[in-house]
Amino acid sequence: MTLPIDNLRIVLVGTQHPGNIGSAARAMKTMGLSALHLVAPERFPDQEANTLAAGADDLLASAPVHASLDEALAGCHLVLGTSARRRHVPLPEMNPREAARALLEGVGRGPVALLFGRERTGLENEELQRCHASVGIPSNPDFSSLNLASAVQVLSYELRLAVLDAAAGGLPSGRPTPVAEAEPLATADELERYFVHLDQALHEIDFHKGKPPEMVMQRLRRLYLRAGLDAREVKILRGILTEAQRMARIARGGRA
Repeated sequence: MTLPIDNLRIVLVGTQHPGNIGSAARAMKTMGLSALHLVAPERFPDQEANTLAAGADDLLASAPVHASLDEALAGCHLVLGTSARRRHVPLPEMNPREAARALLEGVGRGPVALLFGRERTGLENEELQRCHASVGIPSNPDFSSLNLASAVQVLSYELRLAVLDAAAGGLPSGRPTPVAEAEPLATADELERYFVHLDQALHEIDFHKGKPPEMVMQRLRRLYLRAGLDAREVKILRGILTEAQRMARIARGGRA
């Protein structure tokens, strides 16, 4: 069974040490992964990255360097983010094996992404809000800190096992992924444009009544990401928002 593994993006966000980029590339290549994406690394390209890649220089040479996470996630319909600790962002949680199954089930439908954050602070809350679920490695609770490249190695190994299982007899059944079958799934960039539109519309109809909108938007993000919207559904929802904005303008005595 052949899977489009090039659809599976390993995305390193804000990496501070170039050696970790090289070590992550080596970890990926040993497990048959090749689609490394970098978001605003502090130092790259850098000789230290090539030295620690130890033969995985081709992954470094082909790795796109994105100025923003939006660029790295363009076209992705499933995004999982690694997190070593609980944040203020409520997310469904997966272990590495569940995450690997979900990602492998998704690659046949289009690009998917697995995010890794900064060495010291991990992914920021705003970045985790872009994810359908978080992935935690069940390490020793008394010494839970994992090096970035080690975390990439653990997840890459689980992805390798999932690929071998798929080749042996089809994808294993795991936790259902948030995807739809009939229509192309909404991509991360399509969903983000919808969330921006939703936020604008809620302000225009004075939904928040002067209260801080952050918590409401966070919960709405979770609701829509759980739903696994397809592209047509997003267009319908945006049409509803546009009509609500038009009616709000009429109510205020403006032009439709």
